[in-house]
Amino acid sequence: MPVILAVPTERRTKSLVVDLRNISFAHTTQQVRDRRKTVTRRVGWRFLGPGDRLSAVVKSRGLRQGESVQRLATIRVVDVREERLDRMVKDWQYGVTECKLEGFASDEILRNPKYFVAWFAASHGCHQDSLVTRIEFEYE
Repeated sequence: MPVILAVPTERRTKSLVVDLRNISFAHTTQQVRDRRKTVTRRVGWRFLGPGDRLSAVVKSRGLRQGESVQRLATIRVVDVREERLDRMVKDWQYGVTECKLEGFASDEILRNPKYFVAWFAASHGCHQDSLVTRIEFEYE
C-alpha cells in the first residue's frame, strides 16, 4: 500500500497563519489600509493563482537595521492574468474602472489611466507597453 504524505501550504501555530508570502504595497499603503484597493499590478508574480493567500505589507525589502515588516492585511487572490499595461489607456473605460480598483478613485491625477500608466511604468522600471501581471484580490 502506498504512503500518501500531505504537504501543508501554510504552517499554523495556535490558529495563527505564519509563512504567508509577503507582497509589498509601499506605493499604495493607504489604499490597502482603507480597503479601497482590490487590484494590483506587478512586474513578475506570474506564479500566483486564485485562492493563494498573501500577507500585504508596507514593504518587505530594503528594510534598514532595526526596521521590521509592517503587516497591513491578509489577502486572497481572486484572479491573476497578464496584460499590457497600456490596455488601460487604449480601452479608456476599462482604464477608468481599473484606476478605481487600484484605489485611486478620489486621486485627482492617478484616477486618470494615462497618468496612472505613466506613474506605474516610471515607478516599476518598465515601459507603458510592457506585459504586467494584474492581480485581483479580496481581504480576509
